[in-house]
This record gives sequence, C-alpha cells and structure tokens, in this order.
Amino acid sequence: MKSYEEALKEQLCAITPPDEKARQAAARRWAACAKPLGSLGLLETALERIAALTGQETITLSPRAVLVLCADNGVVAQGVTQTDSSVTGMVAQNLARNRTSVCRMAAVAGCRVVPVDMGMLDFAPTEGVLDRRIGNGTGDISLGPAMSREQAAKAVLTGIELVKGQKELGMRLLATGEMGIGNTTTSSAVASVLLHRPVTEMTGRGAGLSGEGLRRKIHAIEQAIAVNQPDDSDILDVLHKVGGFDIAGLCGVFLGGALYQVPVLADGFISTAAALCAVRLCPAAEKAVLASHVSAEPAGHLILEAIGREPLITAGMRLGEGTGAVAAMPLLDMARAVYAESYTFEEGGIEAYVPQEDGI
Repeated sequence: MKSYEEALKEQLCAITPPDEKARQAAARRWAACAKPLGSLGLLETALERIAALTGQETITLSPRAVLVLCADNGVVAQGVTQTDSSVTGMVAQNLARNRTSVCRMAAVAGCRVVPVDMGMLDFAPTEGVLDRRIGNGTGDISLGPAMSREQAAKAVLTGIELVKGQKELGMRLLATGEMGIGNTTTSSAVASVLLHRPVTEMTGRGAGLSGEGLRRKIHAIEQAIAVNQPDDSDILDVLHKVGGFDIAGLCGVFLGGALYQVPVLADGFISTAAALCAVRLCPAAEKAVLASHVSAEPAGHLILEAIGREPLITAGMRLGEGTGAVAAMPLLDMARAVYAESYTFEEGGIEAYVPQEDGI
C-alpha cells in the first residue's frame, strides 16, 4: 500500500503549468473593453490568472464556497493565546449554525461556508462540519514535532481531496479560511523558517495578546525551531515539525486548486503561509493562488511578496475564518461584469487606446 507521502508526490506530478494562450486571450479581451488600458489594475490581472488556470477565456465565478479548516494546536499550553483551545470547537459549531462573521459576509457575497474538522481537540461529530480529522489536536511544537510526517502528508492530501469534492459539487471559485486557537503561532514558525527571517519580525499579537503574551509567543516559536530543527528545503518536514493540521490542509487546498483548475482566494496570514508551502512544494501551484487582502499581522506583506502576489484589499483585517477572502469576491464579480459585458471600442465608435512607449 502506498504511503500518504508517495500518493502526494503522484498528485504533485499531475499539476501542469498555466495556459499562457488563455491568459493572452483574456488580456486581449480586456484591451478591447472601452476603457483606458489596464485601468482596473489588479482586478484585470486576477481574471487573466483565472483564465490561465482554467484554460478558458470565458470566466465563471459562481457557485463558490469558503473552506474553513479548523484544528487545535498543542502550543497553546505555553500561554501564547488569550483564550484556550475550547474556543476552536465553539466557533466551529457556530460556523455550522451559520452565525459567525464569515457566515454573515458570505451570505452577502453569495458564498457557501464549509467548516471542516481537521483535528479539533475532543471535538464530537457535528452536523454541518465535515469530519476530516488527522488527529486530536497537534503536539506542542515548543517541545517536539506538531505531528508525524505521514500525518502532514495526509493533511495535505486531505486539502486536495476537499477541492476535488467541491469541484464535483460545481464550485467555480474557492476561498480559504481557518479557525484554530494558536494558529498564528504555528504560522509564524512556518513563515520564519521558510523566509529565513527572525521570529520577532514574523510574530504579531494574533487575537489581541498583551506585551507579556507576545514575549511568551516569540519564546515558544524560537524554542520550537531550536528543538525541531525544521529543514526549510523540505516542506513536509517543516509542516510536521512546526505546522498545524489546518495549515497543512490549506496547503493542500491550493495544490488542489491547481490540480483541479479551481481558483483559490487566499485569506490572510495563515492562509498565505499555507500558500507559500504549496508553491514551495510545487512551483506550478502558484497559478491557483489569488491574494484577497494583506493581513495586519507583521509577516502578512512579507509572505505575499514571497509568493509574488499583491492584495486586492488593504483594510487592516486580521479576523480569520476566510473573511478577507470572502470580502474580495464582490470585487471579482464587478471585474467579471466589465470583462464579460462591457461594450468594446469598436461597438462604441471610439478609437481604441494603444500602449505608449513612455507610458503616458
């Protein structure tokens, strides 16, 4: 029987480069719209990326869903959070009842909310929450590995399978979300290792830590890296030693988006740390990644820079749950409306704009 890691390697080999002909066709379509060239900026780039991912000039953004991956982290025992792990399960239950912040925003954006249990602590099966448990919470990274290497590979594969399932349900756009007390700690650890940056530079206050709490958080991450010695050239090594079930699963969602040609809107810090893992595992996976916003966490802009993305929204958000990604969906809808329905220069009897050498 194949190991999870072997199965994952097979999936990665099936991810192809973006379709440049489709990207160019989308760019020509934008150029024909009766407006100044490139005047919708990143919105135009986003739709061109979607065309290159799907291989289709025609772009459809509905139906869509936000996958909210929920898991607990053993490092919470080190006092790195304001609340304990029980809050993760409570929020998951409210996600299932359609009561949380992302649920309300998703209703406005015409988006389904799909909560997924990746490994919440002592969480009982709950109607409305997909059971994809990898374990009963992770280990305390400040003392040893978060999980086994096989669990990390299984979590990534689970994320890929989630995208496959959503594609089979007809979803044409996905967003990443997460819920897990302590996951800004694990994300900071992953980002610090992969970007070779000091822990102090990559670590913020998360959900409102005090100064003393921030010092404990930084110490726990520094200790985790010293104890585990994660290999930055081996993403599974990093995930199993200092990551979380949610981050590994989200990494798989981005890989699944690339494999099954479904664009994935990354939310904030935790989601983009997962996107960085996906792109390091398989560079071609970057074709599926769309950046929604830049997190208020200190490492937010550094990770976006590392994956070559600019945010559609800069609003100082740091709520999680996928709220930033869902907030960007109406922007993409408006861009698509112009792209698909705007009159052309020819139809309007207007002389087309042409690129100028001096940029004016």
